[in-house]
Amino acid sequence: MLFFSEGFEETLERGNMPIAGNPKKLAQDVAHGFQQFTQASLRQYTGEDLRVILFNLNLVLRELRSKQVPLEDLEGLKDKNNNIRRVNQAINIIQSFAATKGFKI
Repeated sequence: MLFFSEGFEETLERGNMPIAGNPKKLAQDVAHGFQQFTQASLRQYTGEDLRVILFNLNLVLRELRSKQVPLEDLEGLKDKNNNIRRVNQAINIIQSFAATKGFKI
């Protein structure tokens, strides 16, 4: 027997599905390059979903920035900077999409 939260049926009727899986894992996948956001892919999310994704992206960004890599490890520095760049790009895309659609985040 499945139990759903209040409003889940309304979400299904609108055609919008909640975030599948763990939002933090989604943010980590963005950082590692396994997931990308575009204006078209963000249409499926509600304003609340975007707020949750944005919160987790900022959380992962904070973790990435706090990670210390030795200066001799050029490959590690490059990976860290690429991960930070991907997360920043995703945050910018979500913020611009929300501004276009009039969502408050």
